Amino acid sequence: MKEVRNSKQGRGWRPTKRLGQHFLRETSVIHKIISLARFDPSSSVLEVGPGLGALTLPLSQNVARVYAVEKDAHLIERLEAELSRRSIDNVTLMNQDILRLDFETLPIPSGKKIDVIGNLPYNISTPFLERLLDNRQRVGKAVLMFQKEVARRLVASPGGKEYGSLTVLMQYHARIFPLLDVPRNVFYPVPKVESMVIGLDFQEPHVPRVSDEETLKKVVRGAFCHRRKTLLNSFKGSPFPFSQEGLRSACTACGIDTGKRGEALTIDDFICLTSHLKEPVQAEQ
Repeated sequence: MKEVRNSKQGRGWRPTKRLGQHFLRETSVIHKIISLARFDPSSSVLEVGPGLGALTLPLSQNVARVYAVEKDAHLIERLEAELSRRSIDNVTLMNQDILRLDFETLPIPSGKKIDVIGNLPYNISTPFLERLLDNRQRVGKAVLMFQKEVARRLVASPGGKEYGSLTVLMQYHARIFPLLDVPRNVFYPVPKVESMVIGLDFQEPHVPRVSDEETLKKVVRGAFCHRRKTLLNSFKGSPFPFSQEGLRSACTACGIDTGKRGEALTIDDFICLTSHLKEPVQAEQ
């Protein structure tokens, strides 16, 4: 969420293609995103990729603390100067790769969770979502802009090609909802795809829950390991070789046709399978 046009600190600056930088040109979109985020004034917010501060600056006026993580050192220098010029003292700039950030190092008050906001470079969308899942106990909610193709995967329903392991695991751990469609022409440079802002509330996960989330992850990933194969055959070629006998028994107990593919199963189906399966065993010969 980075703005170039009409930004003094952005004069003479060009986006770096290697870092997947696309700068927002419309302040109306930025303010709309902040409004839709509905962060509490007492919130601490982790911003992914502050860029020139187009989002950082207004965000700092709406929340208690912003931790802005930017990989580009040149942008950090420019934003630091702008924050100083405006006497903004509730923004902490962090020059590092967001995928390597240790969430435990963020000085969040005891009993509090951090919220997250950002316009994710397309090439790190899935890895960053996996990082969010790993740190979900520390995150309250997230408001993130994705390439529309990724966004549709996050909100997909069973039965379609967009529905996959990422869909199931994210929807299990958070309530996910679309917030805003963002056209290509509000960015510079103009990307080849449309974007969408998605909300993820980790404080409203799917119910019911499972007792063993690691097994759930293995069941979900095994079911989608070979998307065009039936459930049983997908597991045969997966790194999570549950026994065929165990899988058949679990499917029968859950009322699931073994001839179905993983994309046809609901989250509750995966929860049921997990409750009837134990740890993977050596693949059958």
